[in-house]
Amino acid sequence: MHYMDPHIHMISRTTDDYENMAKAGVIAVVEPAFWQGQPRTGISTFIDYFDMLVGWERFRAKQFGILHYCTMGLNPKESNNRELADEVMRVIPRYLNKNSVLAVGEIGFDDMTPTEEYYFQAQLELAKEYELPALVHTPHRDKVNGTKRTIELVKEVGINEELVLIDHLNEQTLPLVKETGCWCGHSIYPNTKMSEERMVKLLQQYGSEKMVVNSAADWGKSDPLKVPKTGAAMAEAGFSKQEITRVLFENPINFFAQSGKISLDDVIRPNIDQTELFEDNSALRGQAPIVE
Repeated sequence: MHYMDPHIHMISRTTDDYENMAKAGVIAVVEPAFWQGQPRTGISTFIDYFDMLVGWERFRAKQFGILHYCTMGLNPKESNNRELADEVMRVIPRYLNKNSVLAVGEIGFDDMTPTEEYYFQAQLELAKEYELPALVHTPHRDKVNGTKRTIELVKEVGINEELVLIDHLNEQTLPLVKETGCWCGHSIYPNTKMSEERMVKLLQQYGSEKMVVNSAADWGKSDPLKVPKTGAAMAEAGFSKQEITRVLFENPINFFAQSGKISLDDVIRPNIDQTELFEDNSALRGQAPIVE
């Protein structure tokens, strides 16, 4: 089985995670730009982070047999600093034409402040202008109202709903998104958000169309193997290999394929050549390099 994790923050993970993911069948990831746990205080820190997503991290993933793509955006948690947010908004467009940047994201709501909504709308407009998909974060608190307002804003902006993936859904919010043309994202997480067993029940109830599953693994207590673990839970529940492949591989690729930068034919496990360097730097620390 091959898998894609369409929402995972690999900058926060180790090379051991890459190796374990590759062994479990993950051959591609999408890393959304996000909050790093501590508020950034200057535009240069955002630029360095964005450069890392399209540079070093893409290289590091390939060193361990995984294709790395990303999305670019101003996360909702940091959008409340208007002065800095304005600077970030001026920088984001320079990245949107890069081959590995598949969407604008992750954008959306955190505390649902007017300022968050302002930059959420501005970034939906940016996705519309650049004809790119948008990856949307729904808030951890007041999730139902946050999802409702997200849907309203998508309609107000007029972006094609097929280009929008609304993420971190659950049993209460999935039915709301199912009434739209948007794609439905689910984050499988230890103790919170969504479990493998709950995800299986949602797939049994709603089917596989436009259903997307990710780990959202980051610097907190999370699990980068949640996508293949969901595949195992689906198999145990009687889903066929074709159904598992559709949900955990084909669906996310087909969503991001709307960017024109990726397709099912493109997503093939890369050969490993650990003798390669990135700006004279290696991902190894004394290990014998693997060359396939």
